[in-house]
Formats: sequence, structure tokens, C-alpha cells
Amino acid sequence: MEAVEYLVVGAGVSGLSFANWLRAEAAGRGRRVPELLLLEAEAEPGGYCRSVHQDGFVWDYSGHFFHFRHPEIEAWLRARMPDADIRAVTKRSFIRYRGRDIDFPFQKNIHQLDRDDFVDCLYGLYFRGEGQAGGPRSFKQMLEQRLGAGICERFLVPYNEKLYACDLDALDPDAMGRFFPHADVAEIIRNMVRPDNASYNATFTYPRGGAVEYIGALLHDLPPGAVSLGEPLVALDLAGQIATTPSRQICYRRLISSLPLPRLLALAGVEHDAAAFSWNKVAVFNLGFDRKGPSGVHWTYFPDRELSFYRVGFYDNIHGGDRMSLYVEIGAPAGAELDIAALRQRAMEDLERERLIDGHRLVSWHSVVLDPAYVHITGRSLAETRRARAVLEAAGVYSVGRYGGWTYCSIEDNMVETRELAARFAPLL
Repeated sequence: MEAVEYLVVGAGVSGLSFANWLRAEAAGRGRRVPELLLLEAEAEPGGYCRSVHQDGFVWDYSGHFFHFRHPEIEAWLRARMPDADIRAVTKRSFIRYRGRDIDFPFQKNIHQLDRDDFVDCLYGLYFRGEGQAGGPRSFKQMLEQRLGAGICERFLVPYNEKLYACDLDALDPDAMGRFFPHADVAEIIRNMVRPDNASYNATFTYPRGGAVEYIGALLHDLPPGAVSLGEPLVALDLAGQIATTPSRQICYRRLISSLPLPRLLALAGVEHDAAAFSWNKVAVFNLGFDRKGPSGVHWTYFPDRELSFYRVGFYDNIHGGDRMSLYVEIGAPAGAELDIAALRQRAMEDLERERLIDGHRLVSWHSVVLDPAYVHITGRSLAETRRARAVLEAAGVYSVGRYGGWTYCSIEDNMVETRELAARFAPLL
């Protein structure tokens, strides 16, 4: 049986980051670099941060833009991709409401609506929470108590129900954490005169070669053979500390996994409340056209329930180009069977209806289904995640990342989390 000190399951951002941070901790302390092996089920590393180069277009598996809050992490990555053409972009995003593009976030720009919609939103904002006792018990109640019925009915509820593909009453009040653009009445009124639409992702960076260039940076310092591609984890013996793949068994000292938490628990035979974990899937269509379309926009949100997609992004407006390059996202319940050909046709019809294409010819396309895509954060999932991760950690298994932690987070958050985990192990190196 093979043996390794640290076995990492998943060679996406979380797994690759951990491997780098642990090696850096050892080097910084003058210690021996520990044995590391990363297992990746797919034929290439990157997880959802993979990119597609096709017919002169560059697309990601979804719109993956990096929003750095830690300059030292950004500098570390850039040092390992010196030849990359990376553009820093000030975001321009909108909400398409009744044919009009409203600046994001919607709640701070209701003054851009038609008069009747504006008055109704303002009325609901003033009387928000009236007649409701106690704090919010769900994400939907949080929206209504903070921002009122008018704003919720026009954007926040229909958009998020299209995205999550579930009833918002099922989600925890803090399901989006710091990523939800909260605004109080004073901020909303002030924004009517002095616009300030800053949010956590007000600026972002994006390499010309796609998000996968950041994966290349994370691979830069790892030794050859550190990542084993096309080798999924198929079973996990916690007591014996043995991981099984289709081709071998590996004895480990510690295991770090970015697999979706319920999948890891099932592979390890850990009893858990499977019903506590729910999620959506997202069909992503990357579409390349023969000529340009709208300019001055990076992505647009679509709350209209009659439209198939909830968001459309414009790659060509980041680095420039003479052909329109889109990503189109469609949410669906986890158990839904998706007819990709029919969905693509529907998306094209909806793009035409919204005047995003007008006689444009589709010259290239690619699709991928993200499953899971957005996890449903509920009171039940939060409790079960805490319990299950504690059980795993007691056995030397650490579940990390968006899906390993069953949470909502940024790409950089995964790097910060795994850096902190590597620092925990540093005294043991």
C-alpha cells in the first residue's frame, strides 16, 4: 500500500492552494517539505475554474472573476504568471427591468424606475416589516423586513428564486452573508443624489486566457507528479486512514478534501442527515457571435420569470474584441433533467427578445452543467455541516472550499481558508 503524509482530494483552487501554502510553511520554517499528493477526478486540474479556447473565443466554465481583498495573495499569483495579460476592471452591471437597464444594486437605484414603480418601492421601503414580529426566520423574510415588498417583488425575490431554483423561505436569513448588498433607507435616499454603487466585487481582474491562468499559477511551484489526474476518490476508511481510488489504495496522515460535503460523507460511510443538503444546478451556455453587441456592460441580471436565464455576461467587454462573446446562466433544481439543445434554443430566443442579439450569427458555442452550483444554506444545513466537519476532523479529514464547507464564498476566500489550515499544521511539520 502506498503512503503519503498529506492527501488532497480535488485539484481546484482550494486543493492547489493548500498544497502551496503547506509547502511555503515548511520552507519558511526551514523544515522538510511534507509528502503531498493531489487526486483529481477530471482529466485536467482547475475544478470549475477551467477555461475553453474555441474558434478564437475564450470562455470559462462560468463567469469566474477574481475579487481580491488580500493584496499579498494577488501579488503571489501574479508573480507566478509574469507573461499573463491581466486586466483590472471596474465593474459595470445592470438589472434589466421592463426593458430598462437599472444600475446594480437594484435597491439603491429604485429612483431609475418609472414613477409608479419607484413610488411603490419607496412606499414598501418606508413601511417595511410593519406587522411582522421578531427577526426574520428565512432569507425571504430578511429581504422583506429590510427592503419592503416593492423592491422584493420586482427584483430580489424573482431573481434569487431563478438563481437558487427554490423557495427563498427555505433559506437561512444569512444565506448570502457579506455578498448580499445590504442598504439602509439613508443609503438608498442618498444614492438618488450622490450615486455610490460600490459592492464587494466593484472591481475584478481577469486574464486574457481565462480563469485557468490562475490555476496555472497555482501549479507553478508544485513538483511534477504532485497531481494525479483522472483518479477519483471512490471510498474512504476513516479508522484505517486509507483512501481508495480505482487503481490503488493510499494510506495518509491527513486528508484535505474539496469534494461536496455530502459526497465525502457518503464515501467515508459517515452517518449524516442527507436531507439537510440541497442545491441547484446551473446550465452555462458560452456563445460566440459574428459581431459585437452591447458595449459598456460586463453582466446583466434578469428577474423576469418569463426569461430562461437569470444572468448574461459579456466577455468581449473585458479585453475588447470585434465579436460578442457571452455566458448565459440558467438555474434548475438539482434533480431536473436538462435538455441542452432545447435550453440553448430557448436562450437564443430570449436573447433576441431582450435585444441582446439582433441578426447576429452564432459561430461557436459550448455548454457545461455545474452540479452542484449554488448550495442552499439553511438552518438545518448549517447545523449538520458543523457536526459533520467535526466528525471528519477528529479522524484527520478536513473538508474545505465552497462545497466542502457547504457555504457561499468567493474564490479568494477558498485560498484564505486553506492558508489558515496550512498554518494550523505548521507546528507539526
